Amino acid sequence: MLNINKKLEGEKLTISLEGRLDTTTAPQLETMLKENIDGVTELIIDFEQLEYISSAGLRVLLSAQKTMSKQGTMKVIHVSDLIKEIFEVTGFIDILTIE
Repeated sequence: MLNINKKLEGEKLTISLEGRLDTTTAPQLETMLKENIDGVTELIIDFEQLEYISSAGLRVLLSAQKTMSKQGTMKVIHVSDLIKEIFEVTGFIDILTIE
């Protein structure tokens, strides 16, 4: 299960994820991003409540990063040690801005 909370302030979109970002829930996030990313110059994805991310979730992040590199910036915040380790193993640590 994944809960997605979004907050749009002008051209800044903050998305807070809670639960698991996996094959079942990644399409939810992908759809929400596609519907809300137009005109956004700053995208912040908050992983504070995220327990798990699968390759399907990584694919959605990569897609969002590609979009945002053309129109602004994207950063991932509050990443747990477990998810940071997944980013390191997959090389995403070098692709994403993580704070």
